[in-house]
Formats: sequence, C-alpha cells, structure tokens
Amino acid sequence: MKGQRVIWPSRAKVEIEEFEIPPIKSDEVLIATECTLISPGTERAFLLGLPNAQGSYPLRPGYSNIGKVVEVGKDVNGYKVGDRIATTQGHTSHFVTKGNRLLKADSSEVSAEEVVFYNLGAIALQGVRKARIELGEPTLVIGQGLIGLLALQLAKLSGAVPIIAADLTDSRLELSKDIGADYTLNPEDKDFSERLSAASMGKGPVVVIEATGHPDAISTALAVAGWGARVVLLASTRGETPKVNFYRDVHKKGLIIYGAHNSIRPRQESSSNFWTSEDDSRLMLSLIAHKRFIVAPMISHRVLGHDAPKAYQMLMEWNPGLLGVVLQWNTDM
Repeated sequence: MKGQRVIWPSRAKVEIEEFEIPPIKSDEVLIATECTLISPGTERAFLLGLPNAQGSYPLRPGYSNIGKVVEVGKDVNGYKVGDRIATTQGHTSHFVTKGNRLLKADSSEVSAEEVVFYNLGAIALQGVRKARIELGEPTLVIGQGLIGLLALQLAKLSGAVPIIAADLTDSRLELSKDIGADYTLNPEDKDFSERLSAASMGKGPVVVIEATGHPDAISTALAVAGWGARVVLLASTRGETPKVNFYRDVHKKGLIIYGAHNSIRPRQESSSNFWTSEDDSRLMLSLIAHKRFIVAPMISHRVLGHDAPKAYQMLMEWNPGLLGVVLQWNTDM
C-alpha cells in the first residue's frame, strides 16, 4: 500500500511524494491521518530559508497530526482500531509509529480539524506559562497571527485582565475581538500609545507577549511594556533587532525578558510554569474537547493533502488573511 506526504526538495519548492507504507512490527501501530495543521511562521521561515531558520534539504515538514489507528501490533496495549490519535508527525497520509506514549484524542464533541490545533496551542502555552500571569494583570499580545491568537486565549484563561491585542491588520483584530480580546489596537495608529495606556490603567501592560517574530516588534514590545513588566519572546525572531537601548528600554524599567522557544522544555517532569510537551499537549486536548479553547474561527483555509503545494504557495506570498491552514487526508474515514 502506498501513501503520500509533503516534501521540500529544495528552497521554496514543495512536492507530494509517494512512499511505500511499511508493515508494522509487533510494538507498532499504523495510523491513517485525518488532517494536519501547517505551522505558518515556522514552516514559511524554513521553506524560504529566512534568518535563524536555515535547514538542509530535502525536508519533510509538519508537527501537528490527527489520525486514526487502522492496525495494531500484537504487543501494543491500550489502543484499538478506530482510536483517534494526536501526534507530532508531519504532513503525511499514513505513518507507522511505536505504540507507546501516543495521545488519544477521542472526544466526539469536537472535530479532527479542531483537535489538530493542540500542538501549536501547547507551543503557545509554554510561552504564556513563563509570564506567570496573575489574575487582573493587563496583558498585551503583539501580533495576531495564528500563534498570537492562541496565546491571546491562553493568557485570558490564565487571568489576564484586560487582554489587549495588537496587530497591523484590521481583519485579524476583528477576529481577536471575536475570540475574547478586551481591546484591539493597531500600532500604526496615531493614538496607539494613549489607547494602550488607557487600556492598561495608565501604567502600561504588566505582561507583553511578542508573537510576530519580526525584529522591529521586539523594540515595540520593550518600549510599551510597563515598569517592571515581563516580556515574553514567544515567536522565533527572524533577524536582528536594531537600535535597542538596553539602559532605557530594559535596565531602567526593570523589565524581565523570557526567551520562550519550545525546545527548552523539561524532558521528563513538569514543574510550576515549566511543563513538559506531553503534559501541555494533554491539557490542550482537554481544553479543546471541553470547548474552553476555541479554534474553529482560526481556520482560514482547508486544502486536500495532495494539493498542499497550493497551500504553501499562499503561505510564501504571506497574505494576512491566511491563518490556520488545515491539510485534509483520507477524507473517506
């Protein structure tokens, strides 16, 4: 039996390759993918070879996959044919994996295309945790792309009051408002500083989460943060940030800056505000299943898996209307 998967043979080039699905071993399971989610910032950066995102080709992208078990090895316990499974596999129609530490995602209350946001949600969550938000702290999320929209909801769940969204695109700010932002601001508006000050009760935000990855946004985050604020660099910055006066912008204001790359998680055991990827993923699956975390409005495009090159072409062109791009596989399941 043959499967299909996305491959990047070279920079800015996307293809679908066929592969032979291997027979499973006694400790493995075969999973047929329902859908995968493109991680827009990271995948675009590595596809185009942007600063801080150079890799060697060919690459097989993706790390948010929801599928169903179609075959179970004789030594595997706890899983059966038909179970819905969440994994970090890439954009592929089928895959074989070990039958241990798979995450079940069997809630019948939500669709696979909602559940597939669990991993990007967990990535956003590890950054929000670092901010240690207390109930009632004014919090600003700069950037309302997919990762910023996820962080916005998680900051609000953590107790941020008010929760303030900032972006240069009005349509994204409208979506922010729909999913719970108390205030939406455009940094290019002349009254941005005054409105931010008013929204944060005249003291500036206590927490600032930078979710764009744009070098200039780092300067904005530091400049608008209130006295003694915590600044979380959630998005991976693509390039160097010029003209940062650390005395004026950081030292004199007593800022605390957190680098929040997903790779610095603990491997084995969670602790306060510092959870493993597996524990955060389980929490995100639960939040989505119980509708405490809303993702459906973030889906901007649904594309069949074999048409993935079209999705990546849109991603490379960077249309602001592109947010959550779900690739659909095995649609007959």
